[in-house]
Amino acid sequence: MASSPTVLIRLVASAYSIAQKAGVIVRNVMAGGDLGIVEKTSSIDLQTKADRLVQMSICSSLAQKFPKLTIIGEELVVWVDPLDGTKEYTEGLLDNVTVLIGIAYEGKAIAGVINQPYYNYQAGADAVLGRTIWGILGLGAFGFQLNEVPDGKHIITTTRSHSSKLVNDCISAMNPDNVLRVGGAGNKIIQLIEGKASAYVFASPGCKKWDTCAPEVILHAVGGKLTDIHGNTLQYHKEVKHMNSAGVLATLRNHDYYASRVPETVKKALVP
Repeated sequence: MASSPTVLIRLVASAYSIAQKAGVIVRNVMAGGDLGIVEKTSSIDLQTKADRLVQMSICSSLAQKFPKLTIIGEELVVWVDPLDGTKEYTEGLLDNVTVLIGIAYEGKAIAGVINQPYYNYQAGADAVLGRTIWGILGLGAFGFQLNEVPDGKHIITTTRSHSSKLVNDCISAMNPDNVLRVGGAGNKIIQLIEGKASAYVFASPGCKKWDTCAPEVILHAVGGKLTDIHGNTLQYHKEVKHMNSAGVLATLRNHDYYASRVPETVKKALVP
Protein backbone atom coordinates (compact mmCIF):
# COMPACT_ATOMS: atom_id res chain seq x y z
CA MET A 1 0.00 0.00 0.00
CA ALA A 2 2.73 2.46 0.93
CA SER A 3 4.37 2.16 -2.49
CA SER A 4 1.30 3.51 -4.30
CA PRO A 5 1.29 7.29 -4.97
CA THR A 6 -2.49 7.09 -5.35
CA VAL A 7 -2.89 5.71 -1.84
CA LEU A 8 -0.59 8.42 -0.46
CA ILE A 9 -2.64 11.19 -2.08
CA ARG A 10 -5.85 9.60 -0.74
CA LEU A 11 -4.33 9.37 2.72
CA VAL A 12 -3.16 12.99 2.71
CA ALA A 13 -6.56 14.17 1.42
CA SER A 14 -8.26 12.24 4.23
CA ALA A 15 -5.82 13.62 6.79
CA TYR A 16 -6.54 17.16 5.55
CA SER A 17 -10.29 16.70 5.99
CA ILE A 18 -9.89 14.95 9.34
CA ALA A 19 -7.56 17.71 10.61
CA GLN A 20 -10.14 20.37 9.75
CA LYS A 21 -12.80 18.46 11.69
CA ALA A 22 -10.33 18.12 14.57
CA GLY A 23 -9.93 21.89 14.62
CA VAL A 24 -13.70 22.25 15.08
CA ILE A 25 -13.60 19.78 17.99
CA VAL A 26 -10.80 21.77 19.65
CA ARG A 27 -12.78 25.02 19.37
CA ASN A 28 -16.02 23.39 20.58
CA VAL A 29 -14.36 21.99 23.71
CA MET A 30 -12.97 25.42 24.56
CA ALA A 31 -16.34 27.07 23.91
CA GLY A 32 -18.06 24.51 26.15
CA GLY A 33 -16.02 25.67 29.13
CA ASP A 34 -15.07 22.24 30.50
CA LEU A 35 -11.56 21.35 29.31
CA GLY A 36 -11.44 18.11 31.34
CA ILE A 37 -7.78 18.64 32.24
CA VAL A 38 -5.75 15.76 33.68
CA GLU A 39 -2.04 15.63 34.46
CA LYS A 40 -0.13 12.90 32.57
CA THR A 41 3.29 13.03 34.22
CA SER A 42 3.49 16.54 35.72
CA SER A 43 1.74 19.89 35.98
CA ILE A 44 3.25 20.94 32.63
CA ASP A 45 2.41 17.65 30.86
CA LEU A 46 -1.35 17.91 30.50
CA GLN A 47 -4.17 16.22 28.62
CA THR A 48 -7.58 17.73 27.94
CA LYS A 49 -10.96 16.56 26.71
CA ALA A 50 -9.96 17.96 23.31
CA ASP A 51 -6.86 15.69 23.20
CA ARG A 52 -9.01 12.65 23.85
CA LEU A 53 -11.83 13.51 21.45
CA VAL A 54 -9.50 14.48 18.60
CA GLN A 55 -7.37 11.34 19.05
CA MET A 56 -10.51 9.20 18.93
CA SER A 57 -11.83 11.04 15.87
CA ILE A 58 -8.58 10.82 13.89
CA CYS A 59 -7.93 7.16 14.66
CA SER A 60 -11.49 6.01 13.97
CA SER A 61 -11.73 8.02 10.73
CA LEU A 62 -8.44 6.71 9.35
CA ALA A 63 -9.25 3.16 10.45
CA GLN A 64 -12.55 3.27 8.55
CA LYS A 65 -11.00 4.58 5.34
CA PHE A 66 -7.74 2.62 5.57
CA PRO A 67 -8.49 -0.59 7.52
CA LYS A 68 -5.06 -2.10 6.82
CA LEU A 69 -3.25 0.91 8.21
CA THR A 70 -1.77 0.76 11.69
CA ILE A 71 -1.66 4.20 13.19
CA ILE A 72 1.41 5.21 15.14
CA GLY A 73 2.01 -0.58 10.28
CA GLU A 74 4.39 -2.01 8.33
CA GLU A 75 6.39 0.40 6.16
CA LEU A 76 3.78 3.17 6.39
CA VAL A 77 3.32 4.84 9.77
CA VAL A 78 1.00 7.67 10.75
CA TRP A 79 2.11 9.83 13.68
CA VAL A 80 -0.69 11.83 15.35
CA ASP A 81 -0.61 14.59 17.93
CA PRO A 82 -4.26 15.43 18.62
CA LEU A 83 -3.43 18.66 20.44
CA ASP A 84 0.09 20.04 20.15
CA GLY A 85 0.51 22.82 22.70
CA THR A 86 -1.92 21.43 25.29
CA LYS A 87 -0.58 23.56 28.15
CA GLU A 88 -0.99 26.72 26.09
CA TYR A 89 -4.53 25.59 25.17
CA THR A 90 -5.42 25.39 28.88
CA GLU A 91 -3.99 28.89 29.42
CA GLY A 92 -5.80 30.57 26.54
CA LEU A 93 -2.73 30.99 24.28
CA LEU A 94 -4.80 29.65 21.43
CA ASP A 95 -2.59 30.61 18.48
CA ASN A 96 0.05 28.19 19.84
CA VAL A 97 -2.25 25.17 19.37
CA THR A 98 -2.09 22.78 16.39
CA VAL A 99 -3.33 19.33 15.36
CA LEU A 100 -0.58 17.26 13.72
CA ILE A 101 -0.89 14.28 11.35
CA GLY A 102 2.42 13.02 9.94
CA ILE A 103 2.95 10.19 7.45
CA ALA A 104 6.22 8.28 7.19
CA TYR A 105 7.40 5.61 4.74
CA GLU A 106 10.35 3.32 5.48
CA GLY A 107 11.26 5.57 8.40
CA LYS A 108 11.22 8.85 6.47
CA ALA A 109 8.65 11.59 6.99
CA ILE A 110 7.01 12.09 3.57
CA ALA A 111 3.70 13.89 4.11
CA GLY A 112 2.15 16.03 6.80
CA VAL A 113 -0.89 18.05 7.76
CA ILE A 114 -1.03 20.83 10.38
CA ASN A 115 -4.33 22.34 11.43
CA GLN A 116 -4.28 25.59 13.39
CA PRO A 117 -7.75 25.71 15.00
CA TYR A 118 -7.43 29.30 16.18
CA TYR A 119 -5.61 30.88 13.29
CA ASN A 120 -7.01 34.41 12.88
CA TYR A 121 -8.67 34.35 16.33
CA GLN A 122 -7.47 37.87 17.19
CA ALA A 123 -8.91 39.40 14.01
CA GLY A 124 -12.32 40.13 15.50
CA ALA A 125 -15.68 38.50 16.08
CA ASP A 126 -16.46 38.07 12.39
CA ALA A 127 -13.13 36.45 11.51
CA VAL A 128 -13.09 32.97 10.00
CA LEU A 129 -11.15 30.75 12.38
CA GLY A 130 -8.65 28.05 11.52
CA ARG A 131 -6.47 26.97 8.62
CA THR A 132 -4.88 23.75 7.42
CA ILE A 133 -1.32 23.57 6.11
CA TRP A 134 -0.23 20.44 4.24
CA GLY A 135 2.75 19.15 2.33
CA ILE A 136 4.25 16.20 0.47
CA LEU A 137 7.96 15.78 -0.17
CA GLY A 138 8.69 16.39 -3.84
CA LEU A 139 5.39 18.20 -4.35
CA GLY A 140 5.54 21.17 -2.01
CA ALA A 141 3.73 22.68 0.95
CA PHE A 142 0.50 24.66 0.83
CA GLY A 143 -1.91 26.73 2.91
CA PHE A 144 0.44 29.54 3.96
CA GLN A 145 2.61 32.33 2.55
CA LEU A 146 6.31 31.46 2.66
CA ASN A 147 8.47 34.21 4.16
CA GLU A 148 11.99 34.43 5.52
CA VAL A 149 13.69 36.34 8.32
CA PRO A 150 15.85 39.16 6.85
CA ASP A 151 19.46 38.21 6.07
CA GLY A 152 21.77 38.63 9.02
CA LYS A 153 19.03 38.34 11.63
CA HIS A 154 19.12 35.41 14.06
CA ILE A 155 15.76 34.92 15.76
CA ILE A 156 15.38 31.77 17.84
CA THR A 157 12.08 30.14 18.68
CA THR A 158 12.09 27.70 21.57
CA THR A 159 10.06 26.12 24.33
CA ARG A 160 7.87 28.21 26.56
CA SER A 161 7.17 25.66 29.30
CA HIS A 162 10.08 23.16 29.19
CA SER A 163 13.10 25.42 29.55
CA SER A 164 16.31 24.36 31.32
CA LYS A 165 19.93 25.40 31.71
CA LEU A 166 20.86 23.15 28.79
CA VAL A 167 18.21 24.73 26.56
CA ASN A 168 19.29 28.24 27.51
CA ASP A 169 23.02 27.51 27.13
CA CYS A 170 22.41 26.24 23.60
CA ILE A 171 20.34 29.28 22.69
CA SER A 172 22.95 31.69 24.07
CA ALA A 173 25.62 30.02 21.93
CA MET A 174 23.61 30.97 18.84
CA ASN A 175 24.14 34.67 19.69
CA PRO A 176 20.49 35.47 18.85
CA ASP A 177 19.07 38.91 18.13
CA ASN A 178 15.81 37.80 19.72
CA VAL A 179 14.32 34.73 21.41
CA LEU A 180 10.66 33.74 21.07
CA ARG A 181 9.34 31.41 23.76
CA VAL A 182 6.14 29.79 22.54
CA GLY A 183 4.26 26.51 22.82
CA GLY A 184 3.88 23.66 20.33
CA ALA A 185 6.37 22.14 17.88
CA GLY A 186 3.92 22.70 15.02
CA ASN A 187 3.60 26.35 15.94
CA LYS A 188 7.38 26.80 15.99
CA ILE A 189 7.77 25.35 12.49
CA ILE A 190 5.03 27.68 11.28
CA GLN A 191 7.08 30.55 12.71
CA LEU A 192 10.02 29.41 10.58
CA ILE A 193 8.09 29.15 7.31
CA GLU A 194 6.33 32.48 7.85
CA GLY A 195 9.50 34.44 8.57
CA LYS A 196 8.97 35.07 12.27
CA ALA A 197 11.99 33.00 13.36
CA SER A 198 15.15 31.70 11.73
CA ALA A 199 15.79 28.64 13.92
CA TYR A 200 13.88 26.35 16.29
CA VAL A 201 16.31 25.27 19.00
CA PHE A 202 15.29 22.74 21.64
CA ALA A 203 18.25 21.15 23.43
CA SER A 204 16.17 18.76 25.50
CA PRO A 205 14.72 15.24 25.21
CA GLY A 206 11.13 16.44 25.76
CA CYS A 207 9.84 16.32 22.16
CA LYS A 208 8.23 13.20 20.61
CA LYS A 209 8.04 11.79 17.08
CA TRP A 210 4.38 12.78 16.77
CA ASP A 211 5.45 16.37 17.51
CA THR A 212 7.97 16.51 14.68
CA CYS A 213 6.80 14.21 11.85
CA ALA A 214 4.21 16.45 10.19
CA PRO A 215 6.09 19.74 10.83
CA GLU A 216 9.31 18.23 9.45
CA VAL A 217 7.61 17.46 6.12
CA ILE A 218 6.21 20.98 5.78
CA LEU A 219 9.63 22.45 6.49
CA HIS A 220 11.55 20.07 4.20
CA ALA A 221 9.04 20.60 1.37
CA VAL A 222 10.05 24.29 1.20
CA GLY A 223 13.79 23.69 1.47
CA GLY A 224 14.24 23.76 5.25
CA LYS A 225 15.84 21.17 7.50
CA LEU A 226 15.00 19.48 10.80
CA THR A 227 17.48 17.29 12.68
CA ASP A 228 18.47 16.48 16.22
CA ILE A 229 21.02 18.69 17.98
CA HIS A 230 23.86 16.58 16.53
CA GLY A 231 22.61 17.08 12.97
CA ASN A 232 21.23 13.55 12.66
CA THR A 233 18.12 12.89 10.56
CA LEU A 234 15.12 11.70 12.59
CA GLN A 235 13.63 8.26 11.89
CA TYR A 236 9.90 7.51 11.99
CA HIS A 237 9.55 3.72 11.50
CA LYS A 238 7.17 1.88 13.82
CA GLU A 239 9.88 0.46 16.11
CA VAL A 240 11.66 3.77 16.67
CA LYS A 241 11.96 5.30 20.12
CA HIS A 242 9.16 7.84 20.50
CA MET A 243 11.26 10.39 22.36
CA ASN A 244 13.52 12.72 20.37
CA SER A 245 16.18 12.18 23.01
CA ALA A 246 18.83 14.33 21.29
CA GLY A 247 16.60 17.38 20.97
CA VAL A 248 15.52 19.28 17.88
CA LEU A 249 17.22 21.81 15.61
CA ALA A 250 15.15 23.16 12.71
CA THR A 251 15.80 25.96 10.25
CA LEU A 252 14.39 27.31 7.02
CA ARG A 253 17.86 28.34 5.83
CA ASN A 254 21.50 28.20 7.06
CA HIS A 255 21.14 25.00 9.08
CA ASP A 256 24.90 24.45 9.16
CA TYR A 257 25.43 27.83 10.84
CA TYR A 258 23.22 26.94 13.79
CA ALA A 259 24.41 23.33 13.99
CA SER A 260 28.03 24.52 14.18
CA ARG A 261 27.24 26.68 17.20
CA VAL A 262 25.79 23.92 19.39
CA PRO A 263 28.19 23.63 22.37
CA GLU A 264 30.00 20.33 22.89
CA THR A 265 28.68 20.26 26.46
CA VAL A 266 25.15 20.22 25.06
CA LYS A 267 25.96 17.46 22.57
CA LYS A 268 27.51 15.32 25.31
CA ALA A 269 24.43 15.74 27.48
CA LEU A 270 21.97 14.72 24.73
CA VAL A 271 22.57 11.16 23.56
CA PRO A 272 20.81 10.11 20.29
